[in-house]
Amino acid sequence: MCVTCGCYDDGEAKITNLETDEAEHHHTHTLLDGTIITHSHSHDTHIEGPQIHAKIHNTTISLEQDILAKNNLLAAQNRGWFKGRNILALNLMSSPGSGKTTLLTRTINDLKHQLSISVIEGDQETANDAKKIKETGSKVIQINTGTGCHLDASMIERGLQELNPPLNSVVMIENVGNLVCPALFDLGELAKVVILSVTEGEDKPVKYPHMFRASNIMILTKIDLLPYVDFDVQKCIDYATQINPQIQIFQVSATTGTGLEKWYAWLIENLKICQR
Repeated sequence: MCVTCGCYDDGEAKITNLETDEAEHHHTHTLLDGTIITHSHSHDTHIEGPQIHAKIHNTTISLEQDILAKNNLLAAQNRGWFKGRNILALNLMSSPGSGKTTLLTRTINDLKHQLSISVIEGDQETANDAKKIKETGSKVIQINTGTGCHLDASMIERGLQELNPPLNSVVMIENVGNLVCPALFDLGELAKVVILSVTEGEDKPVKYPHMFRASNIMILTKIDLLPYVDFDVQKCIDYATQINPQIQIFQVSATTGTGLEKWYAWLIENLKICQR
């Protein structure tokens, strides 16, 4: 049980390198004394130190431990890693079906001659979205969280080792589809980007305030569908700015390209800031 968000999370994540098609399972256990033990196994091989396993599985783990504090420590390390390499890292969050992957692939294809963009793709299962990213020519690593409902800083740390993004580039972290838990976990990103489609309802910012309060940017997607859905754009914007007066909003269609130039300009400008 995740003591922070209430989801079931056994500490296991599978990281797949789409270039080599090799997958590793990583397990992280926290002991009562605060020690964090991570071990892994590849494919069907499961080799673990018996002393470690005995210590882990014969110990009752306190649910009162500050999980977020440990996550934030790793996130700070990730942030330093990005800063040292002049990398613009963004955490893309949304509910399932908002169009994150479509927006991401359109962004990569449109900017591939101006920016180097690598992707960490998060899903509970499958590598379907990572395969779509790979078709753009972008470097991509798939993280499958299993029963977990969000990425955390430890997963990103391990994913970056596999991804190895170039200096002076952009790393897009596409989080698990969920408007609740990902808002709580710092991954070391420069900015959190919440993506909301016009097919979801304009009241999402007030229904899920923690997500919109934590985000620096809201991208309203699928605006080409506005003639066909009952969605009040101004009311949605009012709700979002009520929750977070500093949030920056882009209205886009990844299908027609409408509004994407402002989003692209933001990316280019903020990468330049990271390089100063």
